Amino acid sequence: MPDTPIDSTVAHTARVWNYWLGGKDNYPVDREVGDRVRALFPQVAEAAQGDRLFLRRAVGHLVTEEGITQFLDVGTGLPTADNTHEVAQALDPSARVVYVDNDPLVLAHARALLVGTDTGRTQYVDQDLRDVEKVLEAAGRTLDLERPVGLTLMGTMGHFEIEEAVRLVRAYVDGLAPGSFVAVCDGVLAHMEVEDTERAAEGMRVWEQHVAQKYHMRTVEEFRSFFDGYELVEPGVVPVFHWRPEPTEVGTVRAVPQYAGLARKV
Repeated sequence: MPDTPIDSTVAHTARVWNYWLGGKDNYPVDREVGDRVRALFPQVAEAAQGDRLFLRRAVGHLVTEEGITQFLDVGTGLPTADNTHEVAQALDPSARVVYVDNDPLVLAHARALLVGTDTGRTQYVDQDLRDVEKVLEAAGRTLDLERPVGLTLMGTMGHFEIEEAVRLVRAYVDGLAPGSFVAVCDGVLAHMEVEDTERAAEGMRVWEQHVAQKYHMRTVEEFRSFFDGYELVEPGVVPVFHWRPEPTEVGTVRAVPQYAGLARKV
């Protein structure tokens, strides 16, 4: 892999997210911004954890209930626990996974992702996710795009204005075979008191001032639009911790401003 310079003086989405998840692949500037945003918007770290939990549950569902053995993880971020290939290949060793990201630090850690099983395969694509055609072309060297694929977009679409985000989701799903699935998880301004909403907005302003990539919180209606025309899997579009909670969690699951959904392309 080519050497890519990493700027440790400017906070970056992947590294701040890694910090909120308890990872070690971050710098003081990332931790400082992460702490400032979390002080204003305490639920943000919980939302990050919910995002990872939803990824695990969605991938597990697709392998065990839908027979999906191919995954395209777009905007993968830094490796932590329960990465897509680890979840999928633990359930089906033949599963194939392609990760897509162009963040320098993610690229530097890509070798940690390139570990498959004897029968499965894991690949990393260093590509801007906005160039859908190139991403799919590269993914097609590992995945059979004539067969259903599980597409995951975790905490990724919030970096785009809603029109562009919906267009990107559509473009990826259009390039996949019927029977494919798309999973999306992102921040939604819901389940907060007015005061909490104002503090969250201030937290987002801190983010915009200090992090290289902007982030747009959605309305529930905007988030639902990602799945227009597709067949939603139960329980539909819900707060992230409400998506198929474990039996032990029933009665204790909280609604946080992070929503999730999984849908099938018919």
